[in-house]
Amino acid sequence: MSQPFESVNVLGQPLAPCSTQPLTGFYRDGCCNTSHEDFGIHTVCAQLDEAFLAFTREQGNDLTTPNPVMGFPGLQPGDRWCLCA
Repeated sequence: MSQPFESVNVLGQPLAPCSTQPLTGFYRDGCCNTSHEDFGIHTVCAQLDEAFLAFTREQGNDLTTPNPVMGFPGLQPGDRWCLCA
């Protein structure tokens, strides 16, 4: 896996962590860093609510069900997560 690009926020400041509980990011480093390997461009940090989780589930992207094989805990309302731009 290549190294992430130097990530900054919209103000040009260093990127702040999105979430470490659950651990998010393409690199699972807690930040929404990206690189050429990140085809989904996981650069948007969002605090999730039930409406968003229900919508993604209806679209076939269930973010609430854990997938232990992939190290994915499943998300709950209030969790912060790096989403695809």
